[in-house]
Amino acid sequence: MTTDQVTSTDDAVRPAPDVPRPTPNGTGRAYALLTERPVSQYAAAVLRIGYGLLYLVFLLREFSHRDEIWGPGSPWTPDLARQLFAQSGWASVLTLSDNKVYFETCYAFAVIICALFALGWRTRAVSVLFAVVVASFHARALFMTDGGDNLTLLMSVYLMFTACGRRWSLDARRTRLRPARPDALAFVQLRYVRRTLTTVLHNCGMFVIAAQVCFLYGSAGLYKVQGASWGNGTALHDVLNLPLFQPWPALSHLADSFPTVLVIAGYVTVLVQVAFPFVLFGRLKYPVLVILIGMHTGIALFLGLPLFSAAMIIADTAFLPDRLYLSLSTQLRRFRRPTPASPDPTDAPPIPAQPAL
Repeated sequence: MTTDQVTSTDDAVRPAPDVPRPTPNGTGRAYALLTERPVSQYAAAVLRIGYGLLYLVFLLREFSHRDEIWGPGSPWTPDLARQLFAQSGWASVLTLSDNKVYFETCYAFAVIICALFALGWRTRAVSVLFAVVVASFHARALFMTDGGDNLTLLMSVYLMFTACGRRWSLDARRTRLRPARPDALAFVQLRYVRRTLTTVLHNCGMFVIAAQVCFLYGSAGLYKVQGASWGNGTALHDVLNLPLFQPWPALSHLADSFPTVLVIAGYVTVLVQVAFPFVLFGRLKYPVLVILIGMHTGIALFLGLPLFSAAMIIADTAFLPDRLYLSLSTQLRRFRRPTPASPDPTDAPPIPAQPAL
């Protein structure tokens, strides 16, 4: 073997020097964040479970009044609703027929869809049906809203684009139990494209949900600072004395008897709502979320708006990180798992006799 041959052989087996990879810029990091990994999958699951159960409870709560609210017996008749839809562009499957049997069938279908959506069964298809259900019932009683159903409608549309069935769902259980099987190259490429598209839609959907909540809180806070009623406690005093928002009048009058507390509550409300979009990326968001949850609990208790308060509290959970949900899930499983009992020494098998030496 010649010297040239030895040199060429050494060069062939010699490992290539490490080439430093270029550091991705801001655009590259944003693209990777958008396409490589779905974010907030547990938060999306909590939104799915929360809004599915919320609307299910809402339909069951109004079961005895369903005909007066959405059915043919409503003062806002299906014909009036169709006239409004022709002007506003709203549509509802509940106005396709004035037949009572048709309405009862739609109501039963809506209850089933809400339950399946909360359970996460065939979530891709059921999420679309859930959005249709919420939009139809909302449009049928357009003048009987409290703000909570508006947010629920928006969230039902946004959740159609998210992978909200990948965690804590029947779909996730079925996927976990399904045996893995080798795929051909064409199917592997198709699954890669599908996974990337699903990731992009999911991340965009979660970003829109976060932006919607930030816009809601920010606009509400900026609207409150335009006048002095929230700074001197007048706003809370007035709403506590409205008979329409007094589920327990004695409780409302008791809260109204502390004007200093009303002033402090007004300042805190405006502060956390205006600051909410700016504290989402640090630990300060946790006390802010606690204050907001307490505020919405007070709205449900003092003003009798449980649907609105529950819809807002569920929306707030979208900002909790997945590691928190994972930690809570682990602690719950550890709590539900029975602790193995310590062996009883009296139950030990007898020691056989040793032979004599």
